[in-house]
Amino acid sequence: MLKDNEILGLVEKVKIKGREILARVDTGARRCSIDKKLANELKLGPVIGNRKYRSAHGKSIRPVVIEEIELKGKKLIVKINLSDRREMKYNFLVGREALKKGFLIDPSR
Repeated sequence: MLKDNEILGLVEKVKIKGREILARVDTGARRCSIDKKLANELKLGPVIGNRKYRSAHGKSIRPVVIEEIELKGKKLIVKINLSDRREMKYNFLVGREALKKGFLIDPSR
């Protein structure tokens, strides 16, 4: 049985490198994503490779880093792609790979 603190809403606080930021939970995204400018501020890295991505904006190749994030008190090691999220409401997106680690999504939260 899952505990209440393992149920996520569509927007959650994520802690990365000691900084707490609001993140969009997206079950349609495979991997976590962070804005390049924020990634620079947090000094994320090193880049472990590049991945091809498809989105509504077309195809792109994005650098990928591995970092520890904290979500609902759980520390997770996740792959994060670096992308231009300036036009997005949230600088960080939590994808399915992170959500597989014991979370349920309740969109009403």
